[in-house]
Amino acid sequence: MGSVDDIQIKSEVEFLENQSEPENNRFVFSYTIRISNTGSENITLLARHWIITDDNNTIEEVIGDGVIGQQPEITPGTTFIYTSGAIIKTQVGIMQGSYKMITANSIKFEAQIKPFLLAAKLKIH
Repeated sequence: MGSVDDIQIKSEVEFLENQSEPENNRFVFSYTIRISNTGSENITLLARHWIITDDNNTIEEVIGDGVIGQQPEITPGTTFIYTSGAIIKTQVGIMQGSYKMITANSIKFEAQIKPFLLAAKLKIH
């Protein structure tokens, strides 16, 4: 039986200094997500729900079908990897959320995405 216990989610963040404009309160990040299926049946990612909070406590929610235009089916023992981006108005922020998923047996569940830090590394002149 596929369940939330069969999914492992890891995140990695990179500050994109060349696309950011600190003087205009624009801080751009890319994040890479690895979704591993440790269970015994196929699991499909149906939708995403992100909560992005900047250091001013401004919250942006992103809700939509799939990720990067796909609703990937993740087979047992494999990992789906994708990279996307976020723009916030402060040097530091936090992203967290969940994925709506469904197993090959039509069991729907939500896989939580643990909070991860968005932090700009600015050069001091």
